[in-house]
Amino acid sequence: MTGGQLHRRSHRRRRASGRGAELHTGGIKAFDAQTLALVADVPAEYAPGKLSRVVGLVDLPGQRFAYSLFDANEIRITDFSDPAHPHTTRISNIGRQPYDALVTPNGRHYIAGLFGEDGLALVDLWQEPPKVRRILDGYGRGEQALPVYKMPHLRGWAVAGRRAYLPAIGRHEVLVVDTESWQEVGRIPVAGQPVFVMAQPDGRQVWVNFAVPDYHRVQVIDTTTQTIVRTLEPGKAVLHMEFTPRGESVWISSRDANRVSVIDTHSFATQAVLEVDSPSGIFDFTRRPPRVLSAQPHALPAPHRRSAGAGAAQPLAARLSAGARALCADRRRRPPE
Repeated sequence: MTGGQLHRRSHRRRRASGRGAELHTGGIKAFDAQTLALVADVPAEYAPGKLSRVVGLVDLPGQRFAYSLFDANEIRITDFSDPAHPHTTRISNIGRQPYDALVTPNGRHYIAGLFGEDGLALVDLWQEPPKVRRILDGYGRGEQALPVYKMPHLRGWAVAGRRAYLPAIGRHEVLVVDTESWQEVGRIPVAGQPVFVMAQPDGRQVWVNFAVPDYHRVQVIDTTTQTIVRTLEPGKAVLHMEFTPRGESVWISSRDANRVSVIDTHSFATQAVLEVDSPSGIFDFTRRPPRVLSAQPHALPAPHRRSAGAGAAQPLAARLSAGARALCADRRRRPPE
């Protein structure tokens, strides 16, 4: 399945080769993107009568999906080339409790974060058969771990040149990894426990937001010097960030401040503020005008101010379009975030 994009957190949308896929507790389901008819249902059964929670769902070339089973300590790859008979490859013993995952931009490596232990599980998808290996094993070993207030999201990692920037679980650090050797090459101290670590499209900057009690802050890393160059406070409970296609601006949602801020990435000045009820902050600048998803879509007001060319906030219903499907997981049954 090609041409689609998965969005972060519990609201997801797919459009790819006429079919969509849904993240769902207990397995994954594939739908026809035009009719939304169910075409395949793949349960995440790992023992008789036992279904795992599914996390880290990503789309791959060749009408395939990779995903992790939180309760089964597995990574699975399902091929939907024949939706009537989907084929699943199971990769076991990857490490305890994979909680989120990502695929690298070239589609080669699938990386799952492990909640139950230090380290990450990496699968080379070009290898036949695909096998798992550990990277950054025990990066926090020998040091006192901090309480984890919110699980970082690996889908919000950053790639700039040969370096990847990853949130460290329960630590006030961003890890820097060489994407050829997959070895740690540095750490950058930050203001709190990082949640999203996101690269500007050209890779010059990396923006980081944090879990409580530091979730009112955003910090900016200059990738040429590996240092913090700016700390911003756009509002309480910063949940998500999204860059415009060329990276000249970044949109930041502040849930408890009921606003979305548009920040100039060169001057760090606030270009615009949208007043939105409890924005969870899923933005899409790829093929459509930017949209903001509110936690209270029925009460979503028009913005008081917006910059020229920026799209107004829209209710949830406006996010549904032909060939796309908005998908929601049951947050009450998901693993810790």
